[in-house]
This record gives sequence, structure tokens and C-alpha cells, in this order.
Amino acid sequence: MITGIVVALPEELSTLTSKKIDKGCCVFITDTIILAHSGAGADNARAASELLVAQGAIRLISWGCAAALSTSLKSGDLVLPDTLIDAEGTQIATHPVWHSYTKNLLSSTLKAHTGGLVESKTIVASGKDKKHLHTQTGAVALDMESIAIAKVALQNNLPFLAVRAMADPVNMDLPKAINHSLNDEGDIVLSKLLLFIALHPAELPGLIKLGLHFNAAKNTLKLVAKQLDHLTALPSQDQ
Repeated sequence: MITGIVVALPEELSTLTSKKIDKGCCVFITDTIILAHSGAGADNARAASELLVAQGAIRLISWGCAAALSTSLKSGDLVLPDTLIDAEGTQIATHPVWHSYTKNLLSSTLKAHTGGLVESKTIVASGKDKKHLHTQTGAVALDMESIAIAKVALQNNLPFLAVRAMADPVNMDLPKAINHSLNDEGDIVLSKLLLFIALHPAELPGLIKLGLHFNAAKNTLKLVAKQLDHLTALPSQDQ
């Protein structure tokens, strides 16, 4: 039984494997686990999910970081969403048995928060906008890829699970350098980032703080990754 995992960013990918996977490609890291490096955004996530299904994946995981929408969450906290919400308000539930199995599996080492994970079409930079999304949707976190992966799983009648660690907390405004450094694919271009910092040195402390939050999220994902073989070993009769 093959489990497909979609990961948007190279930094998130590094929590699962040391192998280099080009964007838009996938690689088996064990006989039963295949990773796809999607790149950011729903379109890339959908294409990566379809690629994994074509490679024989019979269940899908969305893996990576997310932004917190609830004040009860801090950077590094783990969220196992029970519901995915798209930008139009459509909801898809994660697989209930797999979700419960994973939460119990991780309970000895990590507290897994639950709740809704809402889709964002673009990066939500301000704390004010994050709080508004929480009020509007009731979701506890947001990302740009999970709902697209969930929709592919639903279309193919496959179990779906999201594993997301919190990076920026709800009260944090993202540094302006982030949006200024993105290309059309949603990836940060290092040369643009360095130029923006050179022209706006006051941005540096905010970037350092964001980096610390992101590292906390990555450390949590690494802890979950230690249980990956067990996490993907849900018996087929429970699917």
C-alpha cells in the first residue's frame, strides 16, 4: 500500500528526506512512501497529488507548515485538521479513522491540535487579516495547498490526512520582504530578498523572528517524521 505525501517547499521536504526532489517531481523514500515536491499554491499541489495517484498512491498526506489563526496556537504547535475549508467555504473532512489513529500515535510525544484548516489563495501577511479569517471561518490555521490535495483524494475516493506545524502565530505580521521576494510560482527568490533587505534593513529583525518560528515548525515536523512508518501503516480494512 503506497502513501503519497505532498510537500510544497524544499525546507519542509528536508524534514522527511535528505534526497533532492525537483519541483513537480516525486521520489520513493521507502517501498511504500512516495514524496512529491509540489511548490507553493493550489495548482501545484493538485498537479503533485495527481502525479502521486498515477504512481500508485492509495492515500494522500498534505505535509508542511501553516499559519496560525487561533491565539491558542504558537509556533511549533502541531495541527491535525479534521476539516479542510476552501476559499469559497466548501468543507471536506479528513479521514476520521486515520486522523484518530495518527493523533493517538503521536500523543506520547506531541500534543496534536485539531480544528479547521482554511485555504488561502495568497500569503496572508497581517495579524488583522488572520484574525478576520478565524472569525469568518472558525478555522484554527491556514495554508495554500491542503484543500487542493484533499479534493484530489476525494475525487479518487482515497483517504486524506493533513499534518501541519505552525510557523507564524496569529498576532505576527509577516515582514514586507516576504511578499516582495516572491516570484509568480509563489517561491522566494533569494536575490530579490537580499536586495530588499539591503534597501530596507529595518526588515531584518522581523525576518530573523520568522526564521525562528519556521525552525520551530520544522523541528515539530521532524518529530512527526520519526513516526512516519507507523503513521502510514494504517491497516487497509480501516480505510
